[in-house]
Amino acid sequence: MASSSPSAAPVRPSLRRMRRRRRRTLLLLLTALAVVGAATGLADLVHRPPAAPPVAAGGPLAHGAGAGAPVQPSGYPTEGSGRFATADGRSPVRGYDGPLRRYRIEVERDAGQDADEFAATVDAVLADPRSWIASGELRVQRVTEAADADFTIYLATPVTSERMCAEGGLTTERYTSCRLPGKVIINLGRWMDAVPDYGAPLDVYRTYVINHEVGHEFGAQHQACPGPGEPAPVMQQQTYGLDGCVANAWPYLDGIRYEGQPTDGV
Repeated sequence: MASSSPSAAPVRPSLRRMRRRRRRTLLLLLTALAVVGAATGLADLVHRPPAAPPVAAGGPLAHGAGAGAPVQPSGYPTEGSGRFATADGRSPVRGYDGPLRRYRIEVERDAGQDADEFAATVDAVLADPRSWIASGELRVQRVTEAADADFTIYLATPVTSERMCAEGGLTTERYTSCRLPGKVIINLGRWMDAVPDYGAPLDVYRTYVINHEVGHEFGAQHQACPGPGEPAPVMQQQTYGLDGCVANAWPYLDGIRYEGQPTDGV
């Protein structure tokens, strides 16, 4: 007779059901935790502020804006200290005849611009045969000492230029340049960015703004666009728009004084 070995006790149905319920509960708990984790990660992506872009070495602050000074996207400060550096040296006398008008150059110290470089640009504009010396009725020269100068050309940040222009009763809204007796004040914002839809390179606008504001110092008044497609007179307020004219930076074209009709503006 063969001997029989002991067998495992059968699992009761109630115990199997209990184990299934436990596995189901554990599975539901793990699923819920996964959903909560995913939602938290999504919330972080939605609400986390973007990281600030790194400031490159030699960026706006390296060009002379003091720490904390407002800086435009193009890299120039909107306001400065109000202290100015004077360009060194004298230029040759430029022009053919007439009285000599001497000017000096001053650039706001923390505007990120070199006074001598700005002076060289102004010198080149005013010495050009298409500029005001073409009249044959005046000559120009840059000097260093204030006592020797008839007027000063400033390059100033928007806030400083607005303050300087306001001293003469002019409102520029930190946007435009201006001229007061003995003072030509060029707004750094326009020097760096020109104006929208000007339709000409930056150096053309810079030449225009020098000739326009210095033109006021020489007694010229505002003029209107002669007609669509015509060159804009240099004394037209081209900063506010060309009114159908084409950008033009010079008071003399082909050796002839180019003008439009006078306007009520000064």
